[in-house]
Amino acid sequence: MKLVTYNTQYGVGRDGRFDLERIAKEVEGADIIALQEVTRNFARNGGVDMIDGLAALLSGHFYAFGPAMDLDFGATDKDGKPLNKRFQFGNMVLSRWPIAASRNLLLPRTLRFSRGNLQRSALEALVITPSGPIRIYSVHLDHISVAERTLQIRHLKERASAYAGEGGAISGSAEYGFPEPPRPQGFILMGDFNMDRFSPEYTLMTGEWDAASREADSDPVDAYSLGEGLPDGAVSWVDDAKPEDNRLIDFAFIEKSLTGRVGKVWIDREAQGSDHLPVWFELA
Repeated sequence: MKLVTYNTQYGVGRDGRFDLERIAKEVEGADIIALQEVTRNFARNGGVDMIDGLAALLSGHFYAFGPAMDLDFGATDKDGKPLNKRFQFGNMVLSRWPIAASRNLLLPRTLRFSRGNLQRSALEALVITPSGPIRIYSVHLDHISVAERTLQIRHLKERASAYAGEGGAISGSAEYGFPEPPRPQGFILMGDFNMDRFSPEYTLMTGEWDAASREADSDPVDAYSLGEGLPDGAVSWVDDAKPEDNRLIDFAFIEKSLTGRVGKVWIDREAQGSDHLPVWFELA
């Protein structure tokens, strides 16, 4: 199966133009898609409902959306009736196979006034694939503070590791007439981590190397370290005006039981739909 993660920058591409169809085409062919910066009622893209739009354009996929940030400052119509026009900013998972359950995991954040600080989240999706159930997390971490990303990574790893004991979105579901969802060990954390490879936050995610193995079995593995690796100078965030600022900040971290199934890993350097590039990989 093919998986891709893509920060869509609310659908605005490197040419400054909003084009949702372009985003959909750039993830076409993926079986599981993790998207970040998906919005509703955002002025910067004309208030488009990206969730409904992407669901229509990728109609062969099941989907789940989790708003990290949800705002409404009381907009009303000319008669004073509430419009309930909420500005939502969050993550999305789409899958060719059923998403049996999802949870929106809000990540720790701190007060910041000098620059905007949005609530961030990881959308957890329990996907029932032909080869068995798997957990997919569409992740978006803070873009400024190392301290905040450190808190967020620690929290995210704790939640992913605690899944079996917590039971995910529901347990004892027979009471409500539903089958009990599986609780798979395998998970993939995919998204925009806003950190550089081998930074302190990255090391917190993957653990330290020793002579034989990583320190903890619970530490996921960077997909870039599997398969054929990355070419020199690989990036996933692009500033065409200042290419010296281009960075590799989008990742997929694989739970250890799945690492033997990871094949080719690549970045679509030709994509134009966002200031980020789609990161693809194959899972047997």
